[in-house]
Amino acid sequence: MSKESFLQMNTVFISILVEALPFVVLGVIISGVIQMFITENMLAKIIPKNRFLSVIVTSVLGSLFPACECGIVPITRRLIGKGVPLHGATSFMLTGPVINPVVIFSTYVAFGNDWKMVGYRCILSFIVALFAGWIISLQFKDGQLRNEATHHHHDHSLAFSKKFGDMVRHTLDEFFSVGKFFIIGALIAAAMQTFVKTSTLLSLGDGPIMSIIIMMALAFVLSLCSSADAFVASSFRSTFSNGSLVAFLVFGPMFDIKNMLVMLGTFKSKLVFFLLFYVTIFVFLGALIISYL
Repeated sequence: MSKESFLQMNTVFISILVEALPFVVLGVIISGVIQMFITENMLAKIIPKNRFLSVIVTSVLGSLFPACECGIVPITRRLIGKGVPLHGATSFMLTGPVINPVVIFSTYVAFGNDWKMVGYRCILSFIVALFAGWIISLQFKDGQLRNEATHHHHDHSLAFSKKFGDMVRHTLDEFFSVGKFFIIGALIAAAMQTFVKTSTLLSLGDGPIMSIIIMMALAFVLSLCSSADAFVASSFRSTFSNGSLVAFLVFGPMFDIKNMLVMLGTFKSKLVFFLLFYVTIFVFLGALIISYL
């Protein structure tokens, strides 16, 4: 590795950390709040018992959380620990980084105040989350957390000061648990960006099918924060179809290098790879349909 390549990789690595770290911190703080202040009974009142309705409700709830793809994982783990079913938590995890208010606004601005791309992104994300959640509900009947001991019951009648102290401890534990996988993922993403040239990938994107595949691969490699990826996607408007751009905008926040490593550190590998397969298929088919609209 040349000195120039090392410096470039280091710059990209730091930029990924600076861009995504605030959202990771926000995610673990929300996780700590859920752990100490949200009871199982509260969630039971919100989330229906029916598996299909629960996926719809949790997909909508996910769209209200301003968390990035890495920050949403600790929140999801905590929800499962509170008794939210795996399929509902999965859908929550998929919609959260894509449809939240911050991402919607950034997409609107990036595409010249055009609601069309915002609509495509939100609708396809919601559909992918629904179908993936429904399939997960049929396929997995047992818990898929790596550490099943994360399901804790707390005395919610404790004084606020005691709850707050416990929340801070949970937040710090979550941060260091998620942080190591996030840093490794960011380092790998920086290396991929340094040594896998974007121009090489783009040169392969000829035709609607290949262009969608290439843009999905680019989203995975670049590992951009979902609040900023729309500005990168908009720079390709003269090169790729709307379907390809939407594939980039939907697939990246759901699966990229850094958040996949965070998922693998949180969930069992079988769940992560099946979820990757389903998301890839549904995003590709949805983007292909959009390409011909």
